[in-house]
Amino acid sequence: MLEILQKLGTQLGLSGAYLEMFTVAVLIIAIIIIAYIANTVVKRILLKIVALFVKQSKTKWDDILLENKFFSRLAHIAPALVFYFSAPLLPEMTSFIERLAAAYMLFSILLVIYSFLDSLVDIYRSYETSKQRPLKGYAQIVKIIVTMMLVIVIISTLMGKSPTLILGGLGAMTAVLLLIFKDTILGLVASVQISMSKMVQVGDWIEMPKYGADGDVLDISLYTIKVQNWDKTITTIPSYAMISDSFKNWRGMSESGGRRIKRSIYLDMTSIRFLNDTDMKEYQKFQMLKSYLQQKQKELSEYNQQHGIDDSALINGRHLTNIGTFRAYIVAYLKQHPNIHDEMTFLIRQLPPTDHGLPIEMYVFSNDQDWIRYEAIQSDIMDHLLAVIPLFDLRVYQNPTGYDFRRITEN
Repeated sequence: MLEILQKLGTQLGLSGAYLEMFTVAVLIIAIIIIAYIANTVVKRILLKIVALFVKQSKTKWDDILLENKFFSRLAHIAPALVFYFSAPLLPEMTSFIERLAAAYMLFSILLVIYSFLDSLVDIYRSYETSKQRPLKGYAQIVKIIVTMMLVIVIISTLMGKSPTLILGGLGAMTAVLLLIFKDTILGLVASVQISMSKMVQVGDWIEMPKYGADGDVLDISLYTIKVQNWDKTITTIPSYAMISDSFKNWRGMSESGGRRIKRSIYLDMTSIRFLNDTDMKEYQKFQMLKSYLQQKQKELSEYNQQHGIDDSALINGRHLTNIGTFRAYIVAYLKQHPNIHDEMTFLIRQLPPTDHGLPIEMYVFSNDQDWIRYEAIQSDIMDHLLAVIPLFDLRVYQNPTGYDFRRITEN
């Protein structure tokens, strides 16, 4: 090929250094074009064929490999191979091109190993054993070890030296490096762990009371993580503190599509009683309770009849209570509420009695995560429930106030 290019350059009237420059330039352009073609063929044709076969296969492991970019990262080796095997065409630059191509291939292999380990962890998570014996920590250790080894090999390849010489030099300088760059090493290790495990990302809402942080993550660097608090102040947290100390990340809430509402109403236990016929007639007027009352009346009547219970006395058999009916009303009210998430935990329950009364707890999720609207939703719910409590002849517990003492004095 060199002879062909030299003849072509001679025909164009070139000679000497100009002929050599022309030959080298054409060869470089040709290599780049071939590498580009190889890259295009592999990524736009072969990868699409692989993806098609993966989607049609019934196994899950190949889908996980595809999601973790295993095949796309493997494709980076193709153009590097073109440069590596084309290097002998440029005798004066052969060594330089081979070293660069080899370093690039090693870096691509490192990324492929990362994808393989991530896929291995994801596949392992599909088994029940993974809940008791997680594999992610071991995979991270392997990543760190492989990274250190390949980085040394890449550096030695670029320098054209033996890896043992670099290891020997690093061994002699280890103590000094650890002393001088202690904070840098801590930050580096923390940054690698944070990025690998995705503990914190820009835009996450985190809480870290030890550092007075409660807001959105603005920036993640080697040494620090900047958090903009809700009062618009900026808190700077050392990166390694995210590893050594505990913090709360609200990303899970954001990604779930719901936000928890956990509120309790404390009822005066002396206001709890059975329902009588008058109550039943009155509550039949409540649209959200009508079907519930009809069903419960039928159920309790059949039970009492089957067991021969004399229901003239309320203590005998089963009967409806005002607090049970109130709980049923809360369920019906929240089920039809447009801002309550119907696919997440929905629980209305009694908590153990306390000296402040009997707690009725709502444990539900709103489908609106915006802070302002979320607060308005749960406030509206509490407003409504507190307003309807007297209709069930129940009383909300609260410590005596000056108004209560004044009423006692007046009476």
